Amino acid sequence: MKAQDLQFTQLLEGSKQFIIPIFQRTYSWELAHCQQLWNDIVRVGRSAELNSHFIGSAVYIPETNVDAAIPRWLVIDGQQRITTMTLFLIALKRRLEAGGMDDPVSAAQVEDLYLRNRYGKGEAAYRLLLTRTDKETLIQLIDGKEPPEEEGSLRIIENFRFFTSQLASVDVGEVWKGIKKLMIVDVCLQQGIDNPQMIFESMNSTGKALTQADLIRNFVLMGLAHEHQTRLYTDYWRPMEVEFGAVNYINEFDEFMRYYLVIHTGNVRIRRGDVYDEFKGYSRKHEVEPLLESLREFAGYYCRIALGTEKDAALAAAFHDIRELRADVCYPMLMELYQDFRHDRLSHDEFVEVVRMVESYVFRRAVCDIPTNSLRQTFATFTRRVKKDRYVESVKAAFLLLPSYRRLPTDAEFIRQIQVRNLYKFNRRSYWLRRFENHGRKERVQVQDYTIEHIMPQNEDLNAQWRADLGEEWQRIHTQYLHTLGNLTLTGYNSEYSDRSFPEKRDMEGGFRYSPLKLNQGLGSCEIWNESAIQERAKRLAEIAAEIWQAPKLWQDLLEAYKPAPPKGANYSIADHPNLAGGITRELFEAFRKEVLALDECVTEEFLKLYVAYKAETNFVDIVPQSKGLRLSLNLPFPEIDDPRKLCRDVTDLGRWGNGDVEVRLERMEDLAYVVGLARQALERQLGDEPAE
Repeated sequence: MKAQDLQFTQLLEGSKQFIIPIFQRTYSWELAHCQQLWNDIVRVGRSAELNSHFIGSAVYIPETNVDAAIPRWLVIDGQQRITTMTLFLIALKRRLEAGGMDDPVSAAQVEDLYLRNRYGKGEAAYRLLLTRTDKETLIQLIDGKEPPEEEGSLRIIENFRFFTSQLASVDVGEVWKGIKKLMIVDVCLQQGIDNPQMIFESMNSTGKALTQADLIRNFVLMGLAHEHQTRLYTDYWRPMEVEFGAVNYINEFDEFMRYYLVIHTGNVRIRRGDVYDEFKGYSRKHEVEPLLESLREFAGYYCRIALGTEKDAALAAAFHDIRELRADVCYPMLMELYQDFRHDRLSHDEFVEVVRMVESYVFRRAVCDIPTNSLRQTFATFTRRVKKDRYVESVKAAFLLLPSYRRLPTDAEFIRQIQVRNLYKFNRRSYWLRRFENHGRKERVQVQDYTIEHIMPQNEDLNAQWRADLGEEWQRIHTQYLHTLGNLTLTGYNSEYSDRSFPEKRDMEGGFRYSPLKLNQGLGSCEIWNESAIQERAKRLAEIAAEIWQAPKLWQDLLEAYKPAPPKGANYSIADHPNLAGGITRELFEAFRKEVLALDECVTEEFLKLYVAYKAETNFVDIVPQSKGLRLSLNLPFPEIDDPRKLCRDVTDLGRWGNGDVEVRLERMEDLAYVVGLARQALERQLGDEPAE
């Protein structure tokens, strides 16, 4: 690496060409950046005291296939500054073409020194080559043409016009002095010696943050020859950018990459901010082109599932429901299913059926208020249970055999809970209303055109008619049933209904009796709206809900065949541990086991020869009984333990009995609550979802 302070104009002088690699961001400086640059140039140009002004750095590396006549340099960092100054110089050249007796430099000199290579042919004639649309627009400006706005790069055109307008009414001499005082840190890398990616990362650690996708794209393509970069970018990366679209590429691509790595590494705990580091480790095991081909394939699946680009009507509807349900945690599983579908391991109808099973699983658990902290792990590892030769059958078995904390609620549990759940304040309200109303319909109802209606009004001060209909316990009934399934429906007449009595809502113009909505069926023949009517309607709708969000069904003997075989080996008990025979160790053990088994219904206890294991997915804490207390192994990385009292010890790779990298001792009853809290961390790490950030 050679670094030096250099006048910016010296950077461009001489026969050379700077190339912006195809994978780099397009030109993105805004008018505010240009205004600041202009102000700095004018200020330093007018000041006799200021000898220089620093504008940043330029980092570049020789292109591998170098033309001896015109050296070519790939710009690693600084493309925004170089491009903006080139636009400035083009505008200056055009101003100078008008001529002036006191001009400090000629238009021909600016063109010869900074814009063109005199002996270059074709694209080699230009000192700077940008990417894609930016390239054509810049070349047209250098050639003295006016690029059409509808086809050109608007950012290039807009900033060029800004400099043109600013130069129209200033002293060119002062501007030229300012330009000649601009300084840059010139960093020339050596091919085969310097690592451009590491330098790129360090130089972009400040300023406008790069996305994980930016870093990954540059990491994959940066070290390759320019022509190879261009082909791989054109064949694989650019199609992904196009399929995502400009906005979604910025907002969604990092999330796609996280899910891709979850699928291919098995690490379900990748944070968005760690995607790039995780990818670097993964990519070292793979050739570049097959890796990009795989990314391109899965990006297509993600766009169809998460961004609504699916063309098949049945799949598009199923994916839409998944998105509205906000079940993005299932995307890794669905992407794997989509790959199997595309490779004919799964038929179209089977694929739709499995997606609907996923939907039912998520919605049933939400209605039954089962904690969601295990969903990410459930879906990320789900396909490990699938037998590809019995695809749908094995998926059904996998759902039905999920342990209690991951369970698929039964029909009985779901029907019971959906009748009593507050569905008005349910955060998926529009989703369940739409699914109810359109179940079995070929002509879909646009639920968003209607509003939710409380048949029994929300107003706590019910009128005399409502109190009479509800009876002496009207206050209890109102509180208990107001926001539940039996009392909610859809209407286009919400304001007209207001707090009217039920007979009025039923019989008025546009009332329940005349409503075409399926949710209002039966209300027209109801004589009185009271607790019994609400319960009856809730039960009827709950049974329909069990049909909409169906649970998979398998014959019991078939399901038994999918159950894992019991572990082989001797059965141990508390009697096999002499240190648990009595005394303080037994007291501590009994107190600890009571607390740890109460942490979650999924926790199980297993006595082994040398220790006692407490499991959820797998062991999260193991106990080795000792003469003076308990030695606990916690199954989580030592850096992740939150241990303000510093009781824990790092036993990574020490080969101690027990599973885990964290060791802590429990020798006093006073420490019980604190140590149970440490064990809880190991359990929550195993069951819980990592936050995305």
